[in-house]
Amino acid sequence: MMLPPPTPHGALLNLDAVVRALDTFTTLPCLEKPTPNSLSRWFDISSTRLTSLLTSHAPSKRPCPRSKPWWSPRLSSLRREYHKFERISRLNPSPLNWGNVKSSRRTYFKAIASAKKTHWLDFLSSATPHSLWTAKRFAFGRLPQRFPDLPGASDPAKVAETHLDHFFPSKPPPPPLLRLTRYEDYTRLTSERISRALSKSSNTSAPGPDHIPFSVWKSIHRIKPSLLPSLLDPLLAHGLHPPSLKKALGIVLDKLGKPSYDSPSSFRVIVLLRTLSEILERVVASRL
Repeated sequence: MMLPPPTPHGALLNLDAVVRALDTFTTLPCLEKPTPNSLSRWFDISSTRLTSLLTSHAPSKRPCPRSKPWWSPRLSSLRREYHKFERISRLNPSPLNWGNVKSSRRTYFKAIASAKKTHWLDFLSSATPHSLWTAKRFAFGRLPQRFPDLPGASDPAKVAETHLDHFFPSKPPPPPLLRLTRYEDYTRLTSERISRALSKSSNTSAPGPDHIPFSVWKSIHRIKPSLLPSLLDPLLAHGLHPPSLKKALGIVLDKLGKPSYDSPSSFRVIVLLRTLSEILERVVASRL
């Protein structure tokens, strides 16, 4: 099973440390008449400084095949106690030690069953129409994934290359942008517009290559409302979408009900952009 890489845990962001760090954090000044390359470099440097600051104050999620949302420190303690009695019983077999093993094992597995039931009831009590499909998946399980059996693709690298050629066919690159024009009637980006864009963003949406969810940007915007406008305003003022915001993660999913999965057309791709890119997209959409 291939696990996702460790990502910042936005729910456990150390806001107190972030507040202290943001007191002295400012974006680098942008040139009055930048070129496309200089403006892209300015944005890359500024956004990297900001994202590095955030990830340094947020613990990382370390996914594991055995990760369980209902697990607790008490279960860890009961498991250690059960394994301790089991080791003692192997080294010194006796009715007393075997009775301790049976008693600790019974207590441990009863606690697991109780924790699972409590977690399930808590989930159902707070369920919303958006989480009904999650409840169905928990109750009936996931369907088996269809691994592509593509002709001529004998290893994962060739399978990935075939999918890339299908979903993203090569095309001539666009002509390079030689100069930028600042719009005379441009209205500066305000924190209120950023707030409206963030209000339409779900905290549970999967982030892109930056691995920073919308919940983190919402917290940062509440702490320092002028930060995101100062970062995104020069891009809007000059009409530039930097290449770093165009990078994305592609998740390939199988389409249900296909008679065979020997063609890339039996799959679909979900593109996960950087959350900063989606915020900028929502700002532009609201202006249009």
